[in-house]
Amino acid sequence: MNKRLINKTAVYVQNELADAEGGHDWHHIKRVWINAQKIAENEDVDMEVVELAALLHDIADPKFHNGNEDIGPQTARNYLESTSLNEEKKDHVINIIKHMSFKNSLDEKTFGSNEMDVVQDADRLDAIGAIGIARAFNYGGFKNRIIFDSSIFPKINLTKEEYKNTSAPSINHFYEKLLLLKDKMNTTTGRKIAEKRHQFMLSFLEQFYEEVGVPNWIHS
Repeated sequence: MNKRLINKTAVYVQNELADAEGGHDWHHIKRVWINAQKIAENEDVDMEVVELAALLHDIADPKFHNGNEDIGPQTARNYLESTSLNEEKKDHVINIIKHMSFKNSLDEKTFGSNEMDVVQDADRLDAIGAIGIARAFNYGGFKNRIIFDSSIFPKINLTKEEYKNTSAPSINHFYEKLLLLKDKMNTTTGRKIAEKRHQFMLSFLEQFYEEVGVPNWIHS
C-alpha cells in the first residue's frame, strides 16, 4: 500500500473540509478512517482501496450541494486522477463512494465488495452511539429543525426520495435511520461495536422522554 498517497489524501480532505458542517467535517472523516482500519483487520480486503474510500467518501456530500449525487464521486475522481493509483482501484473507490450511503441502500443494490462492506460499516458506526446522537442534533440545528414534536410520528420504510426530502424533527431521525443501522451492519466487528452503540441510543431516548414528560410514544 502506498502510505504516501494515503497521507497526501488525508491532508487534501482535511483542507477541503475545513469549513464543513460539524457532523460531516474532517473529524467525521478521521473517525470513519480509524473505524475502517479497525474493521478491516478481520476482513480480506485491499487496504489501499478501503483507506482511500474512507477518506474520500464525504468529500462533497449531496446534502450540502443541492442534492447533487454526482458531485461527490466526481470530486473524488478528479482528485484520484492526479495520483498514480491504477484505474481499477480508482473505479473501485468511486463505486464505493457512489453506493455506500444509507439513502442509496433504500434502492436496489447494484454494487458491492468486501471493501465497501468495511467502509460502509465504519461510516454507519459514526452515525450511532454517543457520536451519532451528537451528529444528529448538530445537523438538525444546522437545518433549523425542531428537536421533537409528539404529533409528528416517524415514517418507517421511507423511499430514497422521501428520506432525502424529509424535514422531520431530529428525534424522528433515530427511528427513520439510526436505530435501523445495527441490523444493517456487514461485518462481525461492525455488528459487535454497533450493538453497544445501539443500546446507548435506546437509553438516551428513554431518558429524553422522561425529561420532556412524554411517554415513550414509539415503543408504547
